Amino acid sequence: MANIVFIATSLDGYIADKNNAIEWLHSIPGTQELDLGYDNHIAAIDGLVMGRNTFELVCGFDCDWPYTKPVFVLSNTMQCVPSGYEDKVKLVSGGLLQLVDKLNAQGFLDLYIDGGVTIQSFLKSDLIDKMIITTIPIILGGGVSLFGELAEPLHFSCTESELFENGICQNTFVRKR
Repeated sequence: MANIVFIATSLDGYIADKNNAIEWLHSIPGTQELDLGYDNHIAAIDGLVMGRNTFELVCGFDCDWPYTKPVFVLSNTMQCVPSGYEDKVKLVSGGLLQLVDKLNAQGFLDLYIDGGVTIQSFLKSDLIDKMIITTIPIILGGGVSLFGELAEPLHFSCTESELFENGICQNTFVRKR
């Protein structure tokens, strides 16, 4: 069982720019053609837990629904799934430990955790086991930070690092407990 983050950041640690946009992810030539391990990551997980903001961002993409695995949208304010997404997502809320236990009991053992606030909340609860962070070599100077404040440091070990020919690098970190 593992809760896994798979995300891209700028050099200065932002996952979205000051306008909450992510177009900069493709600012480096050749990024559109790179899989960066995403397909293997999706194949290895049982479901996704994403925050409401990330869900709304994905809904705004000009493409078909991009996920083949069950998606759980974590929100304490959303009352119902928007029309057209009823068969794609399930709303969940409440305490994270209880949520993870409930999903694990339903057979969702390896969970992809996505969205800035959601990732920060899982980290605050020490519920992230692995992070695969792709760094795009751009400094945004502000925006939505991947990491927030923590009461105590969380130690991770870098278990893998890969440099791509266009200057993008990807590091895998595993939680040291």
